[in-house]
Amino acid sequence: MKKRVRRFLAMVRTRRNHDNDLWDDKTNAAVEEFLINGREVVKNGSPDEIKAFANSMQTEAERIIPQKPQWFRTIYEFLDFAVVVMVVIFGFRALFFQPFKIPTGSMQPTLFGIHYVERDTPYFGASEKLPAVLNELLFSATRAYLKLNEGGYYVADSATSTPSPYPLWSLSHWGDFSRFMIGENSYTLPGSPRKVAEYAKLMPQLYYPPNHIVADGYLSTGDHLFVERVSHLFNGLKRGDIVVFNTEGLYTPMGQNLAESSGFYYVKRLVGLPGDTLKLVDGMLYVKPENEQEFRKITDFSPEFNKIFSGLGGYHGYTYGRPPQMQYLMNEYDTFTVPEDHYFMLGDNSAGSLDSRSWGTVPRSNIVGKAMFVFWPFSRRWGIPDSKPPIPEESGSIFPYGFVPMKMQ
Repeated sequence: MKKRVRRFLAMVRTRRNHDNDLWDDKTNAAVEEFLINGREVVKNGSPDEIKAFANSMQTEAERIIPQKPQWFRTIYEFLDFAVVVMVVIFGFRALFFQPFKIPTGSMQPTLFGIHYVERDTPYFGASEKLPAVLNELLFSATRAYLKLNEGGYYVADSATSTPSPYPLWSLSHWGDFSRFMIGENSYTLPGSPRKVAEYAKLMPQLYYPPNHIVADGYLSTGDHLFVERVSHLFNGLKRGDIVVFNTEGLYTPMGQNLAESSGFYYVKRLVGLPGDTLKLVDGMLYVKPENEQEFRKITDFSPEFNKIFSGLGGYHGYTYGRPPQMQYLMNEYDTFTVPEDHYFMLGDNSAGSLDSRSWGTVPRSNIVGKAMFVFWPFSRRWGIPDSKPPIPEESGSIFPYGFVPMKMQ
């Protein structure tokens, strides 16, 4: 009986500590008196006194403590639990995992940024057989179709961003849209004006005849992934890791600050460790580690590089840097030695990547973490990054304009 009373008094104390700032002085005094009497009964009371207190304590506590309706207590307890869960989740996220969205195509076809695909492209997943909302939810794919009513020239100055032409209650077709003029008519397609002009091949000097199909495919908003932030602090990084880093303090050859002009976070593949000397010859990257005398192919250091030189599924190897945007690895005689506490990064789609060939190496302090898991969309790339073999098609044969660079000569 004493244990029962002690447990009840502990619950009353918890309620008092939680809500006493909301009670008036009379209620606080009554609750304090109830607790004092309870402790006295447990300590010095006779068995009959303890039994009598135990039988009446529930009724007495409900009389002196303000009671909320049951529906209120249920909602309150749920919200209290939800807040704790959210704090734990966001704390865990801040310390260990962080979500990122791939903005560009520099890592294609390993990871995809905002990209356009033709209708019924193999391995893509989106299809007219599915409702638009499912294509959005599963594959992050917005239908992009345009057939011209009348002929005309593309008016580049008319291209502007516009809200989605679809109603909000449709639960689909979110993201950027662009409105533009061809001849005297206005049209809308998904994507920024620059992206629309790229995938629709819009050029002011070309005449587009009536009934010309400008676009017939889908625009996807890119891969979303979790980045693991801890292991590299203990185990370091290795060649072949896909790394997310911030661009603070990185500048292009023209003096542009990457953090201001291109985005604060980048994702690239690590190809050079501190002390490595690098060179490019005929699309193959060669590495001479510190304290070694000979260059070796990058594929000798990590199997992750085999697919890049496979010539399959959109992989084309690495290309030389080209001025004015690039300043390193410009030809087969141009070598680069990675400084201490820095890393050399390249995009898998090197012909369309702004990387260490342009702005140099990434300081260790800029490293955020390693790509861990693609959680959306549910494409072939869903899951652990870099774990899938290349698509068994010759590079360039199944990918439409804008996906990957042209095959190197």
